[in-house]
Amino acid sequence: MQAAVTIYNEQLTTNHQEICNLLATTIDTVLTDAENKIWHSHPVWFLDGNPIVGYSKQKAGIRLMFWSGADFEEAGLPVRGEKFKDASIFYNDVTEIDTGLLTCWLKKSREIQWDYKNIVKRKGKLERLK
Repeated sequence: MQAAVTIYNEQLTTNHQEICNLLATTIDTVLTDAENKIWHSHPVWFLDGNPIVGYSKQKAGIRLMFWSGADFEEAGLPVRGEKFKDASIFYNDVTEIDTGLLTCWLKKSREIQWDYKNIVKRKGKLERLK
């Protein structure tokens, strides 16, 4: 885990720290070749410069977001983006995280990707990768 991500997590309440530490550890374990950094003020993991997964503290809890998650066809990611292909879930306690399911979503995130890296160049139009 990048030092900046550790610092982000340490600034949260103990409960939210536990959630974020488990998320970060699991993401790092499954997406071993992903680059992670603080992007738009929260931790995000990238594959070949394309954002894949990230989390942030929001009013409803810790939001885990997959940039291309709407196409995972997973009921467990109920929050769908209105404009793009993202899907999310909120956590308020570390016991809510099903690491087996999280691992499944992370594997799907490698296979199902929309090209967010070039969205500005394409004037907001998304194209499917792979």
